[in-house]
Amino acid sequence: VYDGGVHAVHDFSIDIADKEFIVFVGPSGCGKSTTLRMIAGLEEISFGDLLIDGKIMNSSAPKDRDIAMVFQSYALYPQMTVYNNMAYALKLRKTPKDEIDRRVKEAAKILKLTPYLDRKPRALSGGQAQRIALARALLDDSRRILLFDEPTAHLDIETELELKERMLPLMEGRLVVFATHRLHWVHDMDAVLVMEDGRVAEFGAPKELAARDGAYARLASRLEGGAL
Repeated sequence: VYDGGVHAVHDFSIDIADKEFIVFVGPSGCGKSTTLRMIAGLEEISFGDLLIDGKIMNSSAPKDRDIAMVFQSYALYPQMTVYNNMAYALKLRKTPKDEIDRRVKEAAKILKLTPYLDRKPRALSGGQAQRIALARALLDDSRRILLFDEPTAHLDIETELELKERMLPLMEGRLVVFATHRLHWVHDMDAVLVMEDGRVAEFGAPKELAARDGAYARLASRLEGGAL
């Protein structure tokens, strides 16, 4: 509940298992981003508890929640090269230089960033900068949970679909919550959560929801990306 009594999210309650890939879908303003920001510790939880591994995390600082998060509005270090932006978390953990170099270059190849490694973020397009933000989070394997808030919203569908296939191998073995309004992210994921007006409208396996005449079906009829 925001100042002034604006109730952005109502009675949100789900369990997510370790290493699951959950997709949050819903129209703009439905509460997806606010929910992710509460999980990450960037918004205060007005009522209820957030538990990670059975421990209540409401008062824990974002850095103590074992979470890496990528926003629609990417945040890169402007004074650093693309290479150093991607390597930042690895350097903080004192990862050996040869391993940092190998992993950064491998991720750059997967995400088609190799030609830009020596450039500064200001010299790149919005789509390229967004891929760097994604790479930085994916390389930070000290974080067991990945939260993505519409990180590919600025990309065209064709580019996003290609990027999706390149990103998936880098996400394996971690719990991923991915908020989007494009339904092609839903295919083959563990579960999809549909939000409407700040509430959980449906939650379950993608194929099960696609077979129902419910919130997911209504959303699929309106949004690009189509039903499964």
